[in-house]
Amino acid sequence: MPQEMPLAFVLINAEIGSEAEILKELRKMESVKEAYLVYGVYDIVAKVEAETMEKLKEFTSFKVRRINKVRSTLTMIVM
Repeated sequence: MPQEMPLAFVLINAEIGSEAEILKELRKMESVKEAYLVYGVYDIVAKVEAETMEKLKEFTSFKVRRINKVRSTLTMIVM
């Protein structure tokens, strides 16, 4: 059975009124497989996949967290 690529769900808090703008930016990124606006504690949920665990961590730290108007993130790596 082939090794699956590392996968994570990233929960994102956005500045008020910037949710759609951030969602649009996320959906342009190759590593983001799905992204949705959600109701609740977080504003956006993104499904992220990368070739290696290190690339997954780099992507969430240096790409997602640095999108303009992202206030905070919580990354849940799938086991």
